[in-house]
Amino acid sequence: MAMYLIGDVQGCDSALEQLTRTIDFSPSRDTLYLLGDLVNRGPESAQVLRRLQRYGDAARCLLGNHDLHLLAVSYGVRKPGKRDTLAPLLEAEDAPALLHWLRHQKMALLEKVGNSELLMVHAGVLPAWTATKTIALAREVEAALQAPDAHQFFQDMYGNGPDAWSDSLTGPDRLRVIVNALTRLRYCTPGGAMEFKHSGGLDAAPDGYVPWFDTPARQTTREIVAFGHWSTLGWLARPDVWALDSGCVWGGCLSALRVSAAAQGGLSTELMQVRCAQSQEPGD
Repeated sequence: MAMYLIGDVQGCDSALEQLTRTIDFSPSRDTLYLLGDLVNRGPESAQVLRRLQRYGDAARCLLGNHDLHLLAVSYGVRKPGKRDTLAPLLEAEDAPALLHWLRHQKMALLEKVGNSELLMVHAGVLPAWTATKTIALAREVEAALQAPDAHQFFQDMYGNGPDAWSDSLTGPDRLRVIVNALTRLRYCTPGGAMEFKHSGGLDAAPDGYVPWFDTPARQTTREIVAFGHWSTLGWLARPDVWALDSGCVWGGCLSALRVSAAAQGGLSTELMQVRCAQSQEPGD
C-alpha cells in the first residue's frame, strides 16, 4: 500500500488522471491525500469531484479556500468571481450529490507514518496550535459545515478579522480565524497575527511578518506539516514542512509525494510530477 500527498488540483482533472497513471495508483491498494483546492480556475471541477468520490476511502480530501468558495456560492451567500470556472459544476445534474460529498470532507488530517506524525492542512497552522489542537479546531469547522444551518456559517465565514487566535474566541469569530488559518494563511507575525494581502515567495514577506512555518515559537515543529495553497513557493521540502502546490492551473505541475516508513523510523519520499496544460494568470 502506498500513500501519496497531492497538491492543488484546481479543476484540472486531465492532469489528475495523468498523475494517477504516472504513480500507478490503485484504489484497492493505495491512498491519496489531496491537500485542498480541488476545484476552480481549471475547466474540469465536476470531473475532479466525480473522480475523487468514485475512489471512495482511497481518496482523503481536505477543503481549501476555493472549495469553501464553491460551497458558499452554492448556498447563494457569495456570487461567482470573474475568473471562476464553477458554472458547469453548479449546473450539472449531479451537483447536489457532489456538493454534499464536498461538504463532508476534512479541514485537517493527522496521520502516523512509521515513527513520524504528518499533519496535513491546505494553507497553514498558527504558531500557538499543536497538531492535536489543530485537528480539534478543524473538527469544529467540519461540524459547522455539516450542520443543518450551514448557510449561516457561510454568511459569517468571510472577513480578515480577528487576525489572531485566542482561546477565548467564540461563535463566528472563532470559526473565521480557524478557517482563515487553515485555508488562507501564508504570512503572520511571530506572535501569530495573520496577513492576507501578499502572496509572494519566502523573501516577499511584508515588514513585520514571516512565513507561518518560520515563526520561532511554532508548536508543530515536532510533526511534518504538509500543505498546498502557496503556488509561488513551488515544491518545498524541509525536515518540518512540505509544500506541494506547484502551480498546476497556472501552467506548472501537479505534484504527488509518495511517503512511506523507512528503516530506523525515518521516512522515505519520492516526488512525482506531471505538467498541466492549463495556463491561467496567477492568483489566489
